[in-house]
Amino acid sequence: MSTTQKSKTHSSKLDELCINTIRFLSVDAVQKANSGHPGLPLGAAPMAYVLWTKFLNHNPANPNWFNRDRFVLSAGHGSMLLYSLLHLTGYDLPLEQIKQFRQWGSKTPGHPERGLTPGVETTTGPLGQGFANGVGMAIAEAYLAARYNKPGFDIINHHTYALVSDGDLMEGVSAEAAPLAGHLKLGKLIYLYDNNHITLASATPVTFTEDHAKRFEAYGWHTQSVEDGNDLEAIENAIRTAEQETEKPSLILIRTHIGYGSPNKQDTCAAHGSALGTEEVALTKKNLGWPVSPTFLVPPEAKSHFHKAIEDGKKKEKEWQKLFSSYKKKYPKLATELMELIDGKLPKGWDAKIPEFPKDDKGIASRVASGKVMQAFYENLPGFIGGSADLNTSTYTELKNAGNFENPTMAVGDLQGSAEGGWSYAGRNMQYGVREHAMGSISNGMAAHGGIIPFTATFLTFSDYMRPAIRLASLMELNEIFVFTHDSIALGEDGPTHQSIEHIAALRAIPRLIVIRPGDANETAVAWRVAIESKEAPVTLILSRQELPTLDRKKFAPAEGLRKGAYVLSDMPNPDLILIATGSEVGLIVEAQQNLNKKNIKVRLVSMPSWELFDAQPLAYRNKVLPPYVIKIAVEAGSTQGWCRYVGDKGAVIGIDKFGASAPGDIMMEKYGFTAENICKQAIAILKKNKHE
Repeated sequence: MSTTQKSKTHSSKLDELCINTIRFLSVDAVQKANSGHPGLPLGAAPMAYVLWTKFLNHNPANPNWFNRDRFVLSAGHGSMLLYSLLHLTGYDLPLEQIKQFRQWGSKTPGHPERGLTPGVETTTGPLGQGFANGVGMAIAEAYLAARYNKPGFDIINHHTYALVSDGDLMEGVSAEAAPLAGHLKLGKLIYLYDNNHITLASATPVTFTEDHAKRFEAYGWHTQSVEDGNDLEAIENAIRTAEQETEKPSLILIRTHIGYGSPNKQDTCAAHGSALGTEEVALTKKNLGWPVSPTFLVPPEAKSHFHKAIEDGKKKEKEWQKLFSSYKKKYPKLATELMELIDGKLPKGWDAKIPEFPKDDKGIASRVASGKVMQAFYENLPGFIGGSADLNTSTYTELKNAGNFENPTMAVGDLQGSAEGGWSYAGRNMQYGVREHAMGSISNGMAAHGGIIPFTATFLTFSDYMRPAIRLASLMELNEIFVFTHDSIALGEDGPTHQSIEHIAALRAIPRLIVIRPGDANETAVAWRVAIESKEAPVTLILSRQELPTLDRKKFAPAEGLRKGAYVLSDMPNPDLILIATGSEVGLIVEAQQNLNKKNIKVRLVSMPSWELFDAQPLAYRNKVLPPYVIKIAVEAGSTQGWCRYVGDKGAVIGIDKFGASAPGDIMMEKYGFTAENICKQAIAILKKNKHE
């Protein structure tokens, strides 16, 4: 149901002073940098002021206090609004950093970056991402509260707020995330919509004429409208009403004016993404009763008022610590478990039940092996939560008997599909529906919240839909796992639309992302260990649909070699040739080695499941595994892009640089040259070529 807060614009002189302090710290920083977005801070400062001074529970002295409210500036282009708030409320962001906005080495980059600026919860700027991140944070809060809260002990109890823009609401990722949030009844999720009617290049009537309130009501959200973005009382009443609505997420549409107070640029595109200019800054300050100089002015009364957040925050955290101390005495096991999650510590022996797979010439698909590994460890990791884009039966990622994360008021009879373990906010299987982009972005929010190691799953070709979220996960150095199955043309009859070609190369191009394509079941088990243990980088697991032989580890090197990215799987003294492979092609080079040995060609086999892990090894190790003077052939059922760095000018790559086709998987692999026979043929040819050169 939508309600409207009528305009009764009035505020105290102190309120106006504080709001203008936010505005002109932002304007001065943008002007000094001659770069940035002054329009949003000028228009949205009142709503931000009300939220941060009357509602937001946080501790500037400890930005990582776990039970704090989360605030997401999804409209990340308005970053100076957030930096001004962080500086004014006492975070470790001194005025000198505000003056260095958008400059080399500063803590005030053009868009907010998690881990760089104290108090920034998530990296935003690509519009819509923060919107979906907030949904993930609310999911994390709901799960942890359901698992750990006890009567009289609401240890996990906080809200997630966000400031969103028209661009956030237009981007498709928000249209994926919003209905899921409504379905899940995430009542502690409250978004303030900066409804200023202006986009970067035009006005919203040109492209964005839907009834926003009705749209979100249809998604299952509670909506309210505030007619005047300067009406502090109306904004406060709306947020208070939203907090009282516990079974629906809330969207508050607040009518603002971009570039508010600027005589010549208010309500124009010119106020969006460029400095106002020295003359216009002076006119705006005069118009709003603010001194033209000095710049970066923080009046003592405003500073004193904002700094109340410091003592209030310390007090709130102290009260929480006292509550947690009592909780720990009554529920010591749960308290220890929760603290391990908060601190990011893995329980001792968490992986003790992961199986060692016996030699099996037929073997199993690495997606199936992955599923077995997940079942073996998930119970020991209470923060391990995730799901697929409606593909559990294909990706083998459902956690058996772990329950499904679901609105607990939903009647079970209304729900189709597996319900092992029940339906509640304590469930650990996320049902994302067919929403790959939101799945990735929501997972980022869960990881950024803390206490959660999230995973997602879909087919490798659909990583295209998730790329923006994966890139941001890498930028934020989040500990999360992206599972991608059906990793090559061996997918078969579904054809080129579903057969990944360039996708592994595209993922490898993302800085910090660890890409692992295990070659058999035991490498898959080690890959999962690496993924869970990876604290400062997300991991993608690239898994096969088809069966892969499980190597005899008494004959071949231990799968633990995966930890170094590449390792010598099988060797001969003074090899003539090195065959390198990843994933399903490891079995092919094993067969090829046997055939080449019969021709008196000495072959070293190297399994190379992860370029990133290998490149992180010392040069001496890398040269030991891949000596520069030995001819090399790399084999991978995907794009050849990038392999030249490992095989060199004299080597070769057996890969795919064209689209696939529709046919059974084994036929596809044969037609595209992924057979031991073709590898041997190419090996003999390249050895002859190099011998004659």
